[in-house]
Amino acid sequence: MSRSEQRVGAIKSLATHHRTLQHGMNVWPPFLFSGIRVQRMSADFRHVRVRLRRLPATTNYVGTLFGGSMFAMTDPFWMLMILRNLGPGYVVWDKAAEIEFVAPGRSSVTATFDLTEDVLDELREAAADGQKVLRWFENDIVADDGTVVARSRKQIYVRRKR
Repeated sequence: MSRSEQRVGAIKSLATHHRTLQHGMNVWPPFLFSGIRVQRMSADFRHVRVRLRRLPATTNYVGTLFGGSMFAMTDPFWMLMILRNLGPGYVVWDKAAEIEFVAPGRSSVTATFDLTEDVLDELREAAADGQKVLRWFENDIVADDGTVVARSRKQIYVRRKR
């Protein structure tokens, strides 16, 4: 395998339909056992809504949502959405990530991801000459009452395949 190839596991490659991927992620052990549920995934892979339920098993020592679970609920989506929309001519990877905790998570929380055609056009244009592109994407993690509990950021690497 050359460095420019990007492989997807055999079982994961079967999830080409948005509903199959959504259901698969909901039974994927890191999400299933962390109280994380993909509530909505659009057919074009441009909109995702994820929820982390507040349960005794999802709280930390002081009774607020476990920060690792909040981070996990945002982890795979930007990369998946961009990969699905740019297609097989591109290599797409997570490059970096960070999270800022803003307020205690005392209720269930959600995160929403929206990928626009303008962003995809920007990525295609920046990668057109074969150079790597690094772009940050941000999400608020929001409590049921609308309070921002955390902000996550993911840096995505994009390059045209050689």
